Amino acid sequence: MASLRDIRKRVRSFKSTQQITKAMKMVSAAKLRRAQEALMATRPYSAALERVLRDITLRHGELTHPLLVPPPQPKRAEMLVMTSDRGLAGAFNSNILRRVSRFLYEQGRTYDAIRLSTVGRKGYEFFKRRGVEIRKNHAGLLSRVTYPAAVELADDLSAEFLAGRVDHVWICFNSFVSAISQRVELMRILPLQDLTPEAEPLPTGKRSLVDFDYEPSAEVVLDQLLPHAWSLRIWRALLESTASEHAARMAAMENATNNASDAIDRLSLLYNRTRQAAITKELMEIVSGAEALK
Repeated sequence: MASLRDIRKRVRSFKSTQQITKAMKMVSAAKLRRAQEALMATRPYSAALERVLRDITLRHGELTHPLLVPPPQPKRAEMLVMTSDRGLAGAFNSNILRRVSRFLYEQGRTYDAIRLSTVGRKGYEFFKRRGVEIRKNHAGLLSRVTYPAAVELADDLSAEFLAGRVDHVWICFNSFVSAISQRVELMRILPLQDLTPEAEPLPTGKRSLVDFDYEPSAEVVLDQLLPHAWSLRIWRALLESTASEHAARMAAMENATNNASDAIDRLSLLYNRTRQAAITKELMEIVSGAEALK
């Protein structure tokens, strides 16, 4: 049985851990609020812009753009993997790593080559240890999640696609659902075929019944807005991943705090029982000694 000193030492250790987890939960809650506000402000604008572009391509089927044209025989693919730089976020990173690993296994026969671009240290270190080709690691991006950084990342991926070095670009990230729920999203983002006339038609309430006059022309509008919409998709994915990370870490730290409280309660009960047993033993020894002297 553990001594009273050992139990007191373990209680102090759990209390110190509990203070750390409480502080980390509060920090994540504050960061989550800011990230959620930025995400909720971006979602309507992104959706409205894509509806406009989809409407233009539907009404002017002859219009085309390099980001919309699929390759005739896709052979090379690139996956953008978004994880975090730090752990202690529950299953946030493991869900992404498991989903990407399954994609590499399942699509290994579809493509001749699949390479990765990573955002976040966890994903980079995981796949580097396993010998997966990593074209570029965007180190330090999560410490400065800004729109210019998202544009730079989007330009890097689109340059690879337009140069013909990759035929398809995929992305895997955690989509923010709520403070207690995140969903792994894996989708093909280049070419932007969901904005082409061949994609699933928009519901009647999602498109205008009349066409517009474009100044200077529909082609120029498409050329100007489509790269912006592409960059906005990467920006939104970064915001989704950031908000999901803070939410996952907040939930993980809350669970850790509760587990520490339970452990402290159990150890306190054990301490009291052990101390009471020691006191009872000493009293019995005193009484036995007194009886022996009679």
